[in-house]
Amino acid sequence: MIEYDNQLSADDYVRLRNEVGFATITKEQAERGILNSTFIITAKDQGVTVAMARILFDYGYTVYVSDVIVMPKYQGRKIGKHMMEAIFQFVKEHATDDEYLLYNLCAAANKQGFYEKLGFVSLPTESFGPGMQKRINYQTNN
Repeated sequence: MIEYDNQLSADDYVRLRNEVGFATITKEQAERGILNSTFIITAKDQGVTVAMARILFDYGYTVYVSDVIVMPKYQGRKIGKHMMEAIFQFVKEHATDDEYLLYNLCAAANKQGFYEKLGFVSLPTESFGPGMQKRINYQTNN
């Protein structure tokens, strides 16, 4: 049975990222990322973390969905949807009914459909240009 909580260890965060082929980060990066996340939700099966999601929220207008990770053998069980609904609920509890909020994310390859089912739209649109990103490794200046 899947249980949800808000506790994520750096080791589990690094492991989950590696499980799904996300860029490898150090344990220290994971610790800083967890510490500075606004909200984290995890899914656990018999105490083992099998999924996680986290956001950065400025409590004003912008919500950035940083990670939604579900181990491959647990995908298709609505775990990701449940975690996203918990994110939406958290943000709703910290916003006023008449406020406009913008959720941003960068979907992993071939995962756009998951987010579209939750109401996200792919960019560019009539109002927004294409999403962009830049990755830098300061050690190698890349």
